[in-house]
Amino acid sequence: MIYNDAYSVFAGGRHPVLFGSKVREGWPEVADFNDNVMKVGLGGGTLSYRDQELTLHRKGFPEQVWMNLDYSPVMGENGRPTGVLAIVVETTQRVLMERALAKTEERLRQALNASGMVGTFDWHVQSDTFYSDARFAEMFSVDPAKGDKGAPLADYLAGIHPEDAERIANAVKHAVATGEKYVQEYRLLRKDGSIRWVEARGECLPGEHGKIARFVGVVVDITSQKNAQERQRLLAREADHRVKNIFANFHSLISLSARSARTPREMAQALRGRLDALLRAKDLVRPGIMGTEHASKQTTVDALVRTVLQPYEDGSPDRIVLNGPDVPVGAKAVTGLALALHESATNAVKYGALSQPNGSIHVTWDATGDDFHLDWDETGGPEIDVTPQARGFGSILAERSVTDELGGKIEHDWRRNGLRLKLSVPLERLAY
Repeated sequence: MIYNDAYSVFAGGRHPVLFGSKVREGWPEVADFNDNVMKVGLGGGTLSYRDQELTLHRKGFPEQVWMNLDYSPVMGENGRPTGVLAIVVETTQRVLMERALAKTEERLRQALNASGMVGTFDWHVQSDTFYSDARFAEMFSVDPAKGDKGAPLADYLAGIHPEDAERIANAVKHAVATGEKYVQEYRLLRKDGSIRWVEARGECLPGEHGKIARFVGVVVDITSQKNAQERQRLLAREADHRVKNIFANFHSLISLSARSARTPREMAQALRGRLDALLRAKDLVRPGIMGTEHASKQTTVDALVRTVLQPYEDGSPDRIVLNGPDVPVGAKAVTGLALALHESATNAVKYGALSQPNGSIHVTWDATGDDFHLDWDETGGPEIDVTPQARGFGSILAERSVTDELGGKIEHDWRRNGLRLKLSVPLERLAY
């Protein structure tokens, strides 16, 4: 081996003994590697390696190193290879730094994912080149490969919900024009049709002469928070609606109890029992509204219907007639079905058959094929001259519970002698 001064530094503690030695004996730990180099080089071939990893004993202990290696034959006077020229560039520090950087970036990605963050962005304003991480690009329906390469800002704005796009574009322009902090909430419309809410925060960085050069920031997925807010809003409206209905229910229960009771004491006992039954019916509704469906136990349609309608019974066998098989109702489905039954009963008490002494309700149900069917038939109530056009919040909530939560449908037939309601739900959803 004959080498220059730079190689003597690379050789470490093996210099100067290494100088003039045979390569196989000088580097015994990589003898097989060098055997191949010599074989190829003396055969007239060349070899090239980039960031080749080897374990060398330059300082008396094994050490991992990385090198760029280029080998070519040295031709003798006879025109044949007589040696091999090796150009060695150690890249150990660069490789270690790149690996450390990659590990840091991976930790950052994990931290971002754990915190619900979508990702970071860096918009080079003058060239209109928008850089982002792959996850950020995917959320905005942009090819993740464009995140590193860069793309026009318009590619990312195209992923924003049409109803929010103009507002966000104007907000970005305002931030660039004024240098003010950028904080916005908006929706993303995904390619699969789903909607995600995000909160974006950014700031502009000046370049030379104070002109805005870059716009950097982060975007956080806040879909779960928005859903929770919507749930709270719905809960508030539901609570208000329920309070109003409670007073209407109490009034009807008092009337029912007064008609059938013979003494004040008997009326008090009947009223107390009906109020207790009403509270039990409310408990069937509460789990779904409060988001605690897992705390409910599975029941049956028969038990559910009887619990909901028990407060309105007055002792007459023809007042409320129920008929149907034992069909299981799952812990989650019980909420939607209870809401629909409760709203129907409330409306019957206020406007329908149960508002009249001789009115009656027949509720029948069955399970055929893959579907559950329930019929609610009212007679003996006030005559219906005109089909109701306006629907209250309770009716809308009940219908949404059946259609959205249970995947079913509900139909109202406003006959002159009373309402007939038909409800159908897939059995698979009912048992969930």
